Amino acid sequence: MMPYDLSPLWLSLRVATISTVFVFFVSLALARLMSRREFFGKSFIEALILLPLVLPPTVIGFGLIVLFGVNGPLGIVLEQWFGFRVVFTWVGAAIASFVVSLPLMYQSVLAAFEKVDPRWENVARTMGVSEWRIFRTITFPLAWSGILAGLILAFARGIGEFGATLMIAGYIPGVTETVPLAIYFAYEAGDMEKSLFWVLIISSLGVAAITWVNYWRRKTAVRIGKE
Repeated sequence: MMPYDLSPLWLSLRVATISTVFVFFVSLALARLMSRREFFGKSFIEALILLPLVLPPTVIGFGLIVLFGVNGPLGIVLEQWFGFRVVFTWVGAAIASFVVSLPLMYQSVLAAFEKVDPRWENVARTMGVSEWRIFRTITFPLAWSGILAGLILAFARGIGEFGATLMIAGYIPGVTETVPLAIYFAYEAGDMEKSLFWVLIISSLGVAAITWVNYWRRKTAVRIGKE
């Protein structure tokens, strides 16, 4: 029998999983656009995508509150049209995880797409193949190793999100208490044993994710070298 309630772990896994699903599709669309198109303002848009990498989590959390708070533009729409609030809910934690993990996934997918030789895509175009089929049968399979590595890193980053989550979701045990929040507030309460328990859990998840990504990259490099 486990010594502590594992609800923070299950919530963290749910939040990270949902945010990673959305990060996956958004990153694919953004990276595909950025890797194959040149347009005015491209550098500025990319800077906005990568901005969460350099901003303090509290700034990200503040921005989310401005957008999704009861007086924010998106918050008002959700409240009036759907009767739903993001602030102080697990959905807010998922949105925070999405924002902080998107740049990691985007960079991995962009690098993977840029390694795909465009000549393969051009040959398919000369044969009348649609852009969607080219992406599905050529670009995506060739870039899959980089995409998968980005997914693992985004998932791990989502699990470890703290600052922005605390600001927009708050700390409500059983509702918005993720593992990082459980560590912080257990420490604040002087429960070092509980803090250590959760530190070991989240550290194990992080080590497992990084180890797997490194293994996959080495395996892919060996396969490419043989080919």
